[in-house]
Amino acid sequence: MNTQLWKLCGLFLLVSFFNFSPSYSQEIEQSNTSKFKDQLLALENKYGVTFYYTEDWLNNLTAPKTVNAGNLNEQLQQLLKDTSLNFYFYDDKTVILTNGVAIYNELPDGFFIRSDSTTSTKPTTIKRYSNPIFVEEYREQTKSQFKRVTVGKTSKNASSNTAQLSGTVYNQNTNEPIPNLVVSVKGSNKKITTDQNGNYSLELPLGKNIITTRSLGIENATFEVLLFSTGTFNILLNEKVERLDEVTVEANIKKNVEEVSPGTTRVESEKSKNIPLVFGERDIFQVATTLPGISKAGEGAAGYNVRGGKTDQNLFLIDNAVLYNPSHFFGLFQALNPYTTKGVDIYKGNIPAQYGGRLSSVFDIKSITGNTQNFQGEASIGPVTGNIALQIPIKKEKSSLVVGARGTYSDWILRSLDDPQLNGSSANFFDVIAKYDHNFNENSNLSTSAYYSRDAFNITADSLFSYQNRIFNAKWNHKLGEKARGSLSAYNSDYRFEIDFEEDSNTDFILDYNVNETELKYHINHIISPKHKLQYGLSTKLYQVKPGTIAPQGSESQVETRAIPKEQGLESALYIGDLYKLNDKLEIDASARFSIFNSLGPATVREYLEGVPRSDESRIVNEEVGNNEIIETYVGPEFRISGRYLVTPTLSIKAGFNSGYQYIHSLSNNTTASPLDTWKLSDNNIKPQNGYQVSLGLFKNLKENQFEISLEGYYKRFDNALDFKTGADLLLNETIETEVLQGKGKAYGIEFLVKKNWGRLNGWLSYTYSRSLLQFQSTFPEEEINNGDFFPANFDKPHDISLVTNFKISQRFSFSGNFVYQTGRPITYPIGTYQFNNSEFVIYSERNEFRIPDFYRLDLSFNMEGNHKLNKPGHSFWTFSVYNVLGRNNPYSIFFVTDEGRVKALQSSIFAIPIPSITYNIKF
Repeated sequence: MNTQLWKLCGLFLLVSFFNFSPSYSQEIEQSNTSKFKDQLLALENKYGVTFYYTEDWLNNLTAPKTVNAGNLNEQLQQLLKDTSLNFYFYDDKTVILTNGVAIYNELPDGFFIRSDSTTSTKPTTIKRYSNPIFVEEYREQTKSQFKRVTVGKTSKNASSNTAQLSGTVYNQNTNEPIPNLVVSVKGSNKKITTDQNGNYSLELPLGKNIITTRSLGIENATFEVLLFSTGTFNILLNEKVERLDEVTVEANIKKNVEEVSPGTTRVESEKSKNIPLVFGERDIFQVATTLPGISKAGEGAAGYNVRGGKTDQNLFLIDNAVLYNPSHFFGLFQALNPYTTKGVDIYKGNIPAQYGGRLSSVFDIKSITGNTQNFQGEASIGPVTGNIALQIPIKKEKSSLVVGARGTYSDWILRSLDDPQLNGSSANFFDVIAKYDHNFNENSNLSTSAYYSRDAFNITADSLFSYQNRIFNAKWNHKLGEKARGSLSAYNSDYRFEIDFEEDSNTDFILDYNVNETELKYHINHIISPKHKLQYGLSTKLYQVKPGTIAPQGSESQVETRAIPKEQGLESALYIGDLYKLNDKLEIDASARFSIFNSLGPATVREYLEGVPRSDESRIVNEEVGNNEIIETYVGPEFRISGRYLVTPTLSIKAGFNSGYQYIHSLSNNTTASPLDTWKLSDNNIKPQNGYQVSLGLFKNLKENQFEISLEGYYKRFDNALDFKTGADLLLNETIETEVLQGKGKAYGIEFLVKKNWGRLNGWLSYTYSRSLLQFQSTFPEEEINNGDFFPANFDKPHDISLVTNFKISQRFSFSGNFVYQTGRPITYPIGTYQFNNSEFVIYSERNEFRIPDFYRLDLSFNMEGNHKLNKPGHSFWTFSVYNVLGRNNPYSIFFVTDEGRVKALQSSIFAIPIPSITYNIKF
């Protein structure tokens, strides 16, 4: 073939290409041109050529600031490098731009493969080239059906007929990524579900592909993607509007069956509004306690027990930063604004590789992402609290600010009471949060937030107790390539409490305590193939603990200033995990995490004689260690693996194994967790906790996913659990290691859940049978508990039943109720007295040998929504609720006093009567 013939072939391909898109040729206009057009115009003037193209192709293209290559060909390559445009020199004065496709003026070597068996028996090695892409005419009928997009561009050196299509799916109304949305390819079995950040990636054949998206609550969409090479296609989707009397939108409906990891639960803040809770407050943590495996030691107890674990074995994260105390007022309220909180993912079985430092669970709390297009707000007022949240667009479709504030006016209520004891008391709290999100481009975004909460209360006239959380964090998400995304995050979290004691004496004092941590972390999600999804990264965290300082208050106080030396520790980790899909039924999630902890100075390192109890008398060494010098190093390899097998599309079997290390411990000699508990780092005397958990479960959906049923069992063991000696003094104790013990623990249980997702009557019933046991063995009686036998932990409650229901009367009116029953928690009783030196002493039972009475409570509420007119300034929601309808006097604790020579048991309760409340919410 001669050159002229090849040019004719090239023009034929060019005409074929122009057939599917409106086209015309024009010379570049010199006025009102974009920077990209300016670059083309400059090249036209410099080289005396004319460019032909479709002007729509230049929309939203950004030209490089400078083009420094030597000749026209090199300058065009640089100019069009990051676009979907190719170029072809028809002659010296004519340059044709093409969108995606390439024009060939000669066939590549080896295009025709000739077989000649007489000359050689060996196959000839021929370089393979991708096939030409032909697309039919783009008719108006097609255009009205779905949108066509072009991704990538043809490369003349391409040797594959497939390419990777990846991107992120966003909610067009809120600009938030959409997780668990199905992206599929019409005419094939290729499909993928977006991850928690809305990301997807598919390997597709070059050319035309029909892509569809599907998710409940989101409008279904179809796109015709012309794929010329590996590239990015970000998708914006609208929310789906349904008539409320016909359907209740429920996303992630099959997640409980299809998800690989067992023991994973999600609670959304918006969906908790119908559940009657104390004072009508939305509370995702209280809702979580109605689900299997999650409980509290009692009403008014701070902290949560997950699958038989201690309260300090839970990791609470708010936007990736550690939150040490997630509760207000001893656990009665959550320390989160419900309107700025999107929800919480709770990992109580198999914990993902990027999380570490706790043995039992992770509560991953996510705040909402602000609306980048429209101003939004939500507010409420209740019996004791009021809160507001605003979403403020800063730059349309680019950045937004979320601001939330919440507080209580309970002080005003207490001062209004006639009881002189109560109107002299105070109890108040508040929390504020601000979050800023900015999208630089489709490949990079930044999220920063600041959070602060404070509680202050005094039930007695002489002491004011207060505690506070403060958090700053930032996270930069960026695209590393077509298959990988990275995130760099940093945060600082500070928790402290203070006791302000003042009375008519010379013993007034201020006591404070503080724990601070700072972390830097880099995490990568890497999609190797549709079957392999890797996540890996590294992190380092600095702990700084101030165990306590006491100082005199006022000039007349005779209290001496005393400060316990601060502690420091550095925890670092390297981790990798692989989510591997063996086939359509079996999927495995395997990960490994390697953590290392260094206990750091400055400190006084104390060593004790071996084979005798630790005490001041058995101490043999006091060694001073300088700042940042290593005192002790602990290394912790952790392995986590889980698998899911789909027996049918609606029935799965899941199993998991999870191991971990924990280097920070809470110390308390109370029977329930308290905001005044202190934290202690591992050092040369206190070892890190470590343990493992195995779990196995069945998960089944019925009646087109209207019903969920799950049955899951678990068994866990852990070592070096901390407990205290009888009569231990933990506060302001410099030699704390002489007051605590480390032993073994085990927990096991069965969890059952049946849930109805929609219908006029919906809700769930959960039942948990669980045991949590501790063992402290020693050859010395003072370091042994209950003769070295296993005994129930303070929070061991074998039976836990919760029933949560909602009955929809109409579109606007509904009734809700929940009933809770729990076995009474363990307690140590006095069982006798004896006389010695004319004094009476009490003899106590074995540790936690008895139990307080069982706990049960019924709550009811009536919910009334405003009308559903489209054009109105705001949407309102009223809740009328009664907490503890039956007036059950559930015991919070049992304590003993001596009255007229006799030991008497007294009971304290938090709510012994029904508590009515009215809450008004408005969204605007």
